Amino acid sequence: MLSYLFTNPLLFAVYIISLLFAIAVHEFSHAFLADYLGDPTPRLQGRLKLDPRAHIDPMGIFFLLLFGFGWGKPVEFDPYNLKNPRKDAALISIAGPTSNFILAIILSITLRLLILFKLSILTTIGMFIILPMMQMNLVLGVFNLLPIHPLDGFNIVGGILPKDKAHEWYGLQRFGMLFLLLLIIPLGGSSMLDGILRPVVTFLFKLLVPINLSTGSI
Repeated sequence: MLSYLFTNPLLFAVYIISLLFAIAVHEFSHAFLADYLGDPTPRLQGRLKLDPRAHIDPMGIFFLLLFGFGWGKPVEFDPYNLKNPRKDAALISIAGPTSNFILAIILSITLRLLILFKLSILTTIGMFIILPMMQMNLVLGVFNLLPIHPLDGFNIVGGILPKDKAHEWYGLQRFGMLFLLLLIIPLGGSSMLDGILRPVVTFLFKLLVPINLSTGSI
């Protein structure tokens, strides 16, 4: 994505805006569900809003621009304020990726409606804006489902496992960043993470895009 800064600055700007919006929706969803489940921590920290400035993690943005994946500023919550800490933590964690997938579906429906009503000019503009937004939401959603700390998938797995197994699982938390670094190390020109993310994101993207971009047919 960073290459667009020099080859297509306008498209780069669209990707940046799409990225900030996707992160804001993702983190807001974590904060909203935590608040709904009884923990006021995100509200007190000013995270219950869609303003991207409240949710940006500079390192996460850097990684996404450079490597094609990243994250937002983690939403903090106090498990002691939750009725069922493990289960509720899993629900809070899954809310982020779910919101990204829902937004991608809404964008897909919007584009389909533009095509259905033959609004050619709006469709062209829509494709330029909507497709990058769909891609950013899918990348963010799929990446955060990986069961590696500090990603959402780690807490989701912890909430599913039996209590004794979950205790062992959470013991892996301290190795999270090491696992991520191993995944992004290029092997033969590409990383293991790219091999995991690209096929899934590509499949979902093709599933949601309502037209064949090469032929322009529905």
